[in-house]
Amino acid sequence: MLYQLFETQRALMSPFAEFASASAKLYSHPLSPFAHSPMSQRVSAGLDLMHRLGKDYEKPEFGIRGVEVDQVEVAVQELVPVEKPFCRLMRFKRYTDNVAVLTKMKDQPTVLVVAPLSGHHSTLLRDTVRQLLKDHKVYITDWTDARMVPLEEGPFHLDDYIAYVQEFIRHIGPDCHVISVCQPTVPVLAAISLMASNGEQTPRSMTMMGGPIDARRSPTAVNNLAMNRSFSWFEANVIYRVPTNFPGAGRQVYPGFLQHTGFVAMNPDRHLTSHYDYFLDLVRGDDDGADSHRQFYDEYNAVLDMPAEYYLDTIKTVFQDFALVNGTWDVKGQLVRPQDIKGTALLTVEGELDDISGAGQTRAAHELCEGIPSEHQHHYDAVGAGHYGIFSGRRWREKVYPEVQRFIAKYDLEPVLSAPQKPSTETGTASSNGRRARSKQA
Repeated sequence: MLYQLFETQRALMSPFAEFASASAKLYSHPLSPFAHSPMSQRVSAGLDLMHRLGKDYEKPEFGIRGVEVDQVEVAVQELVPVEKPFCRLMRFKRYTDNVAVLTKMKDQPTVLVVAPLSGHHSTLLRDTVRQLLKDHKVYITDWTDARMVPLEEGPFHLDDYIAYVQEFIRHIGPDCHVISVCQPTVPVLAAISLMASNGEQTPRSMTMMGGPIDARRSPTAVNNLAMNRSFSWFEANVIYRVPTNFPGAGRQVYPGFLQHTGFVAMNPDRHLTSHYDYFLDLVRGDDDGADSHRQFYDEYNAVLDMPAEYYLDTIKTVFQDFALVNGTWDVKGQLVRPQDIKGTALLTVEGELDDISGAGQTRAAHELCEGIPSEHQHHYDAVGAGHYGIFSGRRWREKVYPEVQRFIAKYDLEPVLSAPQKPSTETGTASSNGRRARSKQA
C-alpha cells in the first residue's frame, strides 16, 4: 500500500512541479515583463526550488562523450556487449585517429567496475569511469531498476548477483582488473573466491573500495540498522510490490524511495543547507553554484528499486550472519573460500571520514585472502575523504586514483605468480607498497 500511496503522491505533485518550473521561467526570462517586477529574482528562485523538490528524477546518462589521453581528446561510445534481465555490461569504447595514442590505448589495462546495487544507478560512478578512461579500457555493471523487470523473468538473489559478476569476468577475460565500490565488495570477493576454488583463472587484481567485508568493525548507522533489526522486521516493513503502472508490476522490491529517504535522514541539516544555498545562488545569479547543485541532486535523487530476494539475502548474509568472515557462506552448495585466491593482487581503499562503511571493514579482506602473498596485498587510507570521496570528486582524482592506477599498472605487467605465503598480520599502505613496486621495476 505504501508504494501505491507514493505513486499517487508523485502523480499529484507532477503538474504542480511543472507549473512551478514554467512560472520560475516567467519571472526570470529577460523578455518577460514579470522579470522586471520587484522581488522577481526571489520569486523565480523559490518557484525553481519548488520545482526541484517536487519533480520526478529519472535515471541520468553517463554523458561521457570524450576523454583526454596523452593530451589528445578521444571520442567515447557506450556499448552493451552483454545484457541480462537485471543488469547490462557496458563498455566505454574509445576512438581516435591519432595512431600513437591508439596504439597506446590498445595496450592499456582492462578494468571491470562493479557498481553498487544499493539504491542509486551506476551513473553515480560517472567520475570514477571518466578518470579511469584516461589510462584504461573500462567496463561497468549497469544494474536495472527492478520495477522495470517483468515478473516472468523470475527472482534475483545474491547468488545470481555473484553469477552475473562471474559471467562478466569470463566475457572480458582473466587479464582484467576488477574494481568494486561499496556494496559489491562482498559478492565480488565471493565470485572470485569461487572461481579460484573451481580452478578457474582469476583476474589479475581486485580493488575493493569502502565496502562491508566485515560489518562488525566500526559499525555505522547503516550497519546498526541492519544488525539490530530482525530479519522478519525487514520482510514486514520494507518490502512492497511494484504498482501496476510499471513493467515489473507485482514484483516484490525494496523501493528506491525508501532508500532515498534513509539517505536524507542520515544528514537532514546538510540537505536543508544545500537547498537554501541553491536558493541564494539563484537570487545572486551564481550560475556555476546553481549548476553544481543541480548536477549533484539530479544524480542523488534518481533511485532504483532492488529485488526483494537480493536485498533480504544481503541483509542476512552480510549484516546479520557475517557469513563471509565466519566461513559459512554457501553459494549453490559450495562454500566461499577467499583463502583459495592466489593469483590475484589485492588493494583495499577506505575513507577516513566514511560514515557508511566504517574503518577496518574493507581492510578485513586481507585477513580472509591469506592465499595471496603479503607483498601483493596493499591498503590505502584516503585522508579527509568520506564515502563518496573515495570514488568521486577532487580527493578521488588527486589522491585515490593515482594509487589505484599505479596498482593496476604494476599487476598488469607483473601478474601474481608467486607461491602462496602466509601474509603478514599488518598490511602496508599503498604508498609504501608502491615504493617497493617501483624499486623492483627499476
